[in-house]
Amino acid sequence: MMENKMFCYQCQETVGNQGCSQVGVCGKTPETAGLQDLLIDVTKGLAEVINEVRCKGKEINNVYDDQVSENLFITITNANFDDQMIIEAVRKTLTLKKELLLQLDDQAVLSNRALWMEMEIEAIEKRMQMVGVLETADEDIRSLKQLITYGLKGMAAYNKHAHALGFRKDEIDRFIETTLVKIETSTMSLNDYVALTMETGKYGVQVMELLDQANTSTYGNPEITEVNIGVRNNPGILVSGHDLKDLEMLLEQTKDTGIDVYTHSEMLPAHYYPFFKKYPNFVGNYGNAWWKQREEFKAFNGPVLLTTNCLVPPLASYQERVYTTGAVGFEGCVHIDKDEHGYKDFSQIIEHAKKCLAPTQIETGKIVGGFAHHQVLALADQIVTAVKNGDIKKFVVMAGCDGRHPTRQYYTDFAQSLPTDSVILTAGCAKYRYNKLDLGTINGIPRVLDAGQCNDSYSLAMIALKLKEVFALEDINELPVIYNIAWYEQKAVIVLLALLSLGVKNIHLGPTLPAFLSPNIVDFLVDNFQISGIQSVQEDLNLFFPQTKKEDKFHRDMLVGSIIGMDPQAAQILSDSGMGCLGCPASQSETLADACLVHGLDVEEILKQLNQ
Repeated sequence: MMENKMFCYQCQETVGNQGCSQVGVCGKTPETAGLQDLLIDVTKGLAEVINEVRCKGKEINNVYDDQVSENLFITITNANFDDQMIIEAVRKTLTLKKELLLQLDDQAVLSNRALWMEMEIEAIEKRMQMVGVLETADEDIRSLKQLITYGLKGMAAYNKHAHALGFRKDEIDRFIETTLVKIETSTMSLNDYVALTMETGKYGVQVMELLDQANTSTYGNPEITEVNIGVRNNPGILVSGHDLKDLEMLLEQTKDTGIDVYTHSEMLPAHYYPFFKKYPNFVGNYGNAWWKQREEFKAFNGPVLLTTNCLVPPLASYQERVYTTGAVGFEGCVHIDKDEHGYKDFSQIIEHAKKCLAPTQIETGKIVGGFAHHQVLALADQIVTAVKNGDIKKFVVMAGCDGRHPTRQYYTDFAQSLPTDSVILTAGCAKYRYNKLDLGTINGIPRVLDAGQCNDSYSLAMIALKLKEVFALEDINELPVIYNIAWYEQKAVIVLLALLSLGVKNIHLGPTLPAFLSPNIVDFLVDNFQISGIQSVQEDLNLFFPQTKKEDKFHRDMLVGSIIGMDPQAAQILSDSGMGCLGCPASQSETLADACLVHGLDVEEILKQLNQ
């Protein structure tokens, strides 16, 4: 057996759905993975000292709380690959901890983790070998510890964005810090970990509510908006990530410079906020989900600003155009930090943009979004009427993350195959699997309602709770709502825990269940919340829409000749789809699946047309 150089299984694409042990699928090296494990470890030590100082009745400055959230954010998948930045975060954390330790007369109650203070690189490298996921031997305890930790990472990301806008809730900071300490407490039983997992979900709802309040109070309530996906002839700056404060500062500094600003992937929902519409150089969205960065960043021609995850390690052909800020880092890319007042000077990236060509156009048209809870509830009467009239039969929550794995084609196929009387509710970059499909409308209501970023999954929960109230239902699970959610990283984990804390059941999670869930923990989630994975598109459609389930007339393994013989219209459908050789006896003795393969056709789409 090959010796582990690292171990990480926090994202959906982890090797073999078991764990990255040689190098991260995300691109991080064993050294980076080890430093991130160490950063989590020293953050737990800082949290323990913070808690002890609080227990003595002393006030804690927010700088310590902010460092805890910053550290957790740095270790999220695809955020930071810069070893030196992570080492600096470790040392800064130890320095802050040293300051707090001076306030404690009795340090005997503290753990070795809280007392560890070595800052030399040799000591750091030695400590790296002693910490990490696998230091917990019990598989089920380890599973719950990581589920909670990954939930805290997602929570910390949303917390940091709220802090950037001047919004904070002390209870959230305290929960993150006390939980980091609790999960390392030897007296915790399996049931204690289960209870703490559910409590993490409850605070997940609170942090998403806090960020929603911060965003809407600062930038207005998102509104229905058409977003241009083409380009203009000016040089541009492309912005990705989730930090709206960073975007505000960049737009303010680029106005009247002749530089256009475009969003990419997670930053798309910024267009929905009224505040940003006052900037004439904020012109549209460029590209698709995060995993297409390499081809799309190259085509953009101008500089790119990464405000948060997800960063794909850049290619040499465009790396000098990539700038990072906040928790994001990559060796060789310019990092723009804030000053003591939180201000960021983007003059370097602006001057860089002026020397670049305009973006290469990769698509044209518009996409529609802005269906956060305030906007959807403004349409409540229209939606309720459509439901009562039977025009809308089901809402399908297809929120979460996108990723590069081929199995995620499932979500595009599933969206295309949904009954036309169903409406998709989405948030997060998973939307890029279906937000450009033109699925039409129902009584003027778009069949894809995009609420925004992953944290805007809070909006989807608020919409569901409001519909529960409108229809006078006892249980949120009585609503005509299906949850078919894609996950990738830790912000999706806190969204999942938040939904569970609200009592939502029957969530389908894919394209795979998390590798960090042990078999026993999976059984617990199945028994208590009816969580399950996804199957084939057709199997899941049959499950979600049992009223339309019937024995299909045609199947993929039927011979083409038999299909034509059963129904004369079938020949026309096959011919129109591109099978121009139906008169050939050999072609009629092929199965439909084989014929579609030969002609490069989607057999499921052909079957859908035939059976309709």
